[in-house]
Amino acid sequence: MRHRQRSAPPRPRRPERPRPGPRREARSADRKNRGLPCAIALMWTGTTPMHAHDRLIDDLRSQAIPLADEAALARLVAMAADARFVLIGEATRGTREFFDIRAEVTRRLIRDHGFAGVAVEASWPDAYRVNRYVRGDMVIHDADDALADFERFPTWTWRNTVVRDFVEWLRDHNVAFTEPEWKAGFYGLDLFSLEASIEAAAAYLDGVDPAAALRAQAYYGNFEFHHARHRRQCGFETMLGVSPWHDQELMSQLLALRSGHFRYLARSGFAVREACYCAEQTATATRAAERYYRAMFEERVSPWNLRSQHMANSLERLADHIHVQRGEQPKLVVWAHNCLVGDARATEMGERGERSLGTLLREAHGRDAVLIGFSTHDGTVRAASAWDEPGEVKPVRAAVAESYERLFHVVLEGDALIPLRDNEILHCHFSLPRLQRAIGALETPQGERKSEYFHARLADQFDAVIHVDHTHALEPLDHICPRHPDYVAPAFRARA
Repeated sequence: MRHRQRSAPPRPRRPERPRPGPRREARSADRKNRGLPCAIALMWTGTTPMHAHDRLIDDLRSQAIPLADEAALARLVAMAADARFVLIGEATRGTREFFDIRAEVTRRLIRDHGFAGVAVEASWPDAYRVNRYVRGDMVIHDADDALADFERFPTWTWRNTVVRDFVEWLRDHNVAFTEPEWKAGFYGLDLFSLEASIEAAAAYLDGVDPAAALRAQAYYGNFEFHHARHRRQCGFETMLGVSPWHDQELMSQLLALRSGHFRYLARSGFAVREACYCAEQTATATRAAERYYRAMFEERVSPWNLRSQHMANSLERLADHIHVQRGEQPKLVVWAHNCLVGDARATEMGERGERSLGTLLREAHGRDAVLIGFSTHDGTVRAASAWDEPGEVKPVRAAVAESYERLFHVVLEGDALIPLRDNEILHCHFSLPRLQRAIGALETPQGERKSEYFHARLADQFDAVIHVDHTHALEPLDHICPRHPDYVAPAFRARA
């Protein structure tokens, strides 16, 4: 009797993966196609990966300019001299060399090319005390006193010896100008000092429109912001319907400010126009700050994009204000972190839909916006271990192998300027993504790769990059630390 052989049971079918949506497919295709022209060019010329690497080394060495050479900063300043906006970054929140070089480039742009001042990644009220001092306010005793309003973490970002020395220089520079509108200023673009903005706007209204001031005090009293957590609490409660959304009230205060301006401006004069603009900017910052904290709890709104847009709008309004004062289009320098200065479209941030100040200014002004970044391989940095804790001198570990920082460390002989604008030789190499490091106010030994590195296409991100191979921590005003024994000021300082 023949037995029928049983067939094996059918294998269970593997469930199909869900197909990515068209938006994700487009992003993936875009990511694959970036740098394709350069890759095709290398294949066309028969270049092997080894030859391509050798060519990268040769091209980078031939194009980079040693920072000790006066030609480096001279070329950088020449590239930026005619731009409307020159954004100068920082790869960390606490590196002395970045701040030193940035201050020197800014001095040259103000002194030699008529730039109208510097706008920094800080809130308007905090920075405006510095603006008063550099314009000759005798009530403020010195630069240390002028920087006293920078109380928000991380304080060392602005309350440090480099910024103090620059502020003193700017005040001395302005002495030569008798007309106040031609003195170079120091301004804040950010939105974080909500309490200070509220107080400044209410104080101005009190002098211009007392009735509006009383209404403002009633509205602003609802904020009750006595600590940083209350700002976030306000956004959280608003989303739950516990706390009222103040946007309409804040808009009414802006309208009250503007209607008061027309009566106040009848007195004319620089001081009056300056006071009107200052008050309106503080009220605008207040409104933007609440929108920012609300967005922290609203998935469809990006707090980062709100902040970037506020800073771009603030810079445009500042330029318009100075234009009215001077009768000509001003040129301004901006100090901020690389993440804000660089074009986010060339980074992982852009793939997430995030936009930076550099992105917005490039879109609006094209080549009239110059973006300058920094990088370092190792050294020390001033950073904190947790939010609101004091800054400490912490090590900057040697950069990982796949990063721009390691490439510059291995290939370049020391510190150098890497010019990228209109540089077809380097654009071919740096239009492909590579890891880039960004260190913020916090520095912890855990999770360095995840928290500090991201992919970027350097040639599309910046117009120039300054690489300082070994760096040192900033010296804060609140606790002056002795200089590191091997610290040497950048070479240009001796000739400045």
